[in-house]
Amino acid sequence: MTAAQKPARRRAPRGSGEQLRAEIITAVKDLLVEGSSVEAISIRAVAQRVGVTAPSIYRHFADRNALLDAVVSDVFEDLDAAMAVAVADVASPLDKCARLGMAYIHWALEHREQYRIAVMEPCIEPPSVDEIIRDGAFTRLLTTVQECIDAGIFAGEPLPIALDLWSAAHGLASLVIAKPYLPWGDVSEMALRVLASAAIGHAVIDRIGSLEIADAVTWLRSH
Repeated sequence: MTAAQKPARRRAPRGSGEQLRAEIITAVKDLLVEGSSVEAISIRAVAQRVGVTAPSIYRHFADRNALLDAVVSDVFEDLDAAMAVAVADVASPLDKCARLGMAYIHWALEHREQYRIAVMEPCIEPPSVDEIIRDGAFTRLLTTVQECIDAGIFAGEPLPIALDLWSAAHGLASLVIAKPYLPWGDVSEMALRVLASAAIGHAVIDRIGSLEIADAVTWLRSH
């Protein structure tokens, strides 16, 4: 028996179906953490990891795609939990934006394969826009952006601003994951620069009402 396999499970007691479902999802996440690629995740491999038969997996998930969809949802919950901890004691909305971004990037880099399957892989059946917006991590960012608007830091609608800031954090995380051999230097320092540039840049653009670089430079010099 290999280290990745478990002894065959005894028949689960009545009412334990949700526990097995959770164990299946955890097994996929563990395989990803240990270095398995998304392509290597199969129903058979997961069944061996949990110690059940493949039909037991299919009783909870219609197919491999349904299993991966459930894993993605679980990964987003983990990400949201990490972001919640990062801003638990932060009052300033702009500081909260920065902390959320840093927590997002650090979590992505610490869970690279999980992040890859959740955000970097193409969706087989793309979720609706409403599903993405209702996601806990994005809702947390959207709420913080609204707090920045209420404080007069940003101006405009919160959704496009939140998408811009998410793009900055995701772009950095995905580049470091995809191209780890580039001379990134201190990733935390780089992340702070990128996130600060995105947030401060938005604040300036929103205030002057122009996307022209020359207008922004003129405004900055006058202040």
